[in-house]
Amino acid sequence: MELESVPGVGAKTAEALRELDDPERALSDGDVAAISRAPGISEGRAAHIARGAIRAEHDDPGGFAATSRARGLYETALSLLQERTVTDYGAKRLETLYPSGVVSRIDEVRSVTERALAREPTAAVREALSGVEPLTEPGDVRVRDRCLATGDAETYSAAQAAIPEVSVELVDDARQLAELARSYATVVVLDEAFAGVDVEGDVRIDPAALEEPASVVPERILTFFARNHDAVRAAAAVHRVAALDAPCDLDALESALDQLDSDGSVRGDEELDRLSTAVDDLDAAVATAESVANDHLRGAIEERDVTIEGTDLLSLVERGAGVDSLLDRELADEYAAAVDRARNHLIDALDLRDTEAMARRAFPDEPTYPVEHEERVVSRLREELTATRDRRATQRKRAIADELATMRPAAEELVDAALELDAELAVARFADDFDCTMPKLTDEPGFTIDGGRSPLLDIPFEAVEPVTYHVDGVTVLSGVNSGGKTSTLDLVGLVVTLAHMGLPVPAESARVGRIAELHYHAKTQGTLDAGAFETTLKDFGELVTEVSADRPVLVLVDELESITEPGAAATIIAGILESLSEQEAAGVFVSHLAEDVLEAAEADLPVDGIQAEGLVDGELRVNRSPVKGELARSTPELIVEKLAEDGDGFYAGLLEKF
Repeated sequence: MELESVPGVGAKTAEALRELDDPERALSDGDVAAISRAPGISEGRAAHIARGAIRAEHDDPGGFAATSRARGLYETALSLLQERTVTDYGAKRLETLYPSGVVSRIDEVRSVTERALAREPTAAVREALSGVEPLTEPGDVRVRDRCLATGDAETYSAAQAAIPEVSVELVDDARQLAELARSYATVVVLDEAFAGVDVEGDVRIDPAALEEPASVVPERILTFFARNHDAVRAAAAVHRVAALDAPCDLDALESALDQLDSDGSVRGDEELDRLSTAVDDLDAAVATAESVANDHLRGAIEERDVTIEGTDLLSLVERGAGVDSLLDRELADEYAAAVDRARNHLIDALDLRDTEAMARRAFPDEPTYPVEHEERVVSRLREELTATRDRRATQRKRAIADELATMRPAAEELVDAALELDAELAVARFADDFDCTMPKLTDEPGFTIDGGRSPLLDIPFEAVEPVTYHVDGVTVLSGVNSGGKTSTLDLVGLVVTLAHMGLPVPAESARVGRIAELHYHAKTQGTLDAGAFETTLKDFGELVTEVSADRPVLVLVDELESITEPGAAATIIAGILESLSEQEAAGVFVSHLAEDVLEAAEADLPVDGIQAEGLVDGELRVNRSPVKGELARSTPELIVEKLAEDGDGFYAGLLEKF
């Protein structure tokens, strides 16, 4: 699939889509999650692109919802589905569903719907889904303890583009390389020419490093999993609860995730923890070691308080007179013991191992009071511990990153499958909530709805009275006021729309003739002025002339007579119905002028009626299912009939006039 051929995809968007591993597959599958991972493309934009790609693949011209009311029905149907999703992604994903007259597209969605209807949207699955969200690609990773080095300007530019997380340095010789090794814990050299150069420090010659960025910056994959930690775990929970086939070993994936902190650092490594603690506690341990030595030495000096010589000695020491010589002469053994205690405390407190010898040099052998550490040695110890810690961390990061890198495709598939499940379960919940069934689509015009109940009414769905209705061509639908004519028309429009979306419909059973366009004209509020009236007539004129067997339509019209005077309206409706009938189109025209329309028509037009069954305690009782071939009685006629039953001659005479 050529990316620029997709509606809504220009050069800039196509460039962003090419950053994906398989953009053609993502577009072909309508994979909103994958498309939204392209730089700068939101989920809403991804849904729009996916819808365009689907239309392009099925050669779908669009335009099914040909009027504003038809589009409104589609939007209402979509919102009913979206209300039943758990994730924001699921709601966006459902936007790729749309009514279509193309058989291949309808069949494609029907196969997904059949799978969805087999799902069980349990509370446990919904709870697990609440933690799932699309994966995000961290763009703020920055690593300062290592760098890339090269002597080639072209390689320098390529390195900056391939691995922007680390600094890239230009070097000409071994001396400059050695300077970098003193500044960074690790230096990765990209030039084979430096092979064999002996430089102190962690210097690696790796000309292929740009081909495997994770080997240089394992933080890239670690940060990805750290940022998406909760979403991946939630997706794993969804797979377990919903009994989905997982693309990887979930226990192994979760075990690997357990080794990461929320900031992407590694955990669970005793040696790394020891080194990190040593670096963090070094200054405090040195200060405490000094106190240990000085406390011991002070105690030893004060022991001399037992004799006069000890008092004199302490007085001399505190005045600073001949400290070194006095300590060396009088307390050499005690000083050595104090320093040894300081050294042992420092080593034990920091659990030092390979750096014990350096730590011992932090406290000098030469007697002094108070005992003080050698800052130069402590600084060198800090550098050594930090470098060792960083090397250990990098090794651990690389090891864990290598493990997680192999799991990343599976993790993405895991999350995508959970998000797709949310969209499917929304369809299943919709079907459960509104007692839906899969409709039968045929090439015969019209529709048959058995036991249909509209979820659009402003009453609890359980209270909605079922409607059974079928139309094979065009018909006039008559009925009493508030008898349900408009709600019946809405039900028909909704069933037809859902059927062409490939979705279940709210009915016990349904047959829907496949169409290319749904023209639903809602009731006009007030009489139209001359210009608007002319425009409306032109719209119907174009509709009638463009109907064909190759592009069948269904026309639903609610009280067209409201656009002009009743007499003219009846003539216009009759003419439109006759033309649609000649074109073998299907349509339902709701009208209070049904009798006038039949009289104005030159051909026999069928009429259906939503029949009132009478008045009970002032309330109108209605059979909501239209009766074929019968003109509905009006509400005034029913009222006059009820009054005539009381025997009043006036009302009996009035009834005869109906």
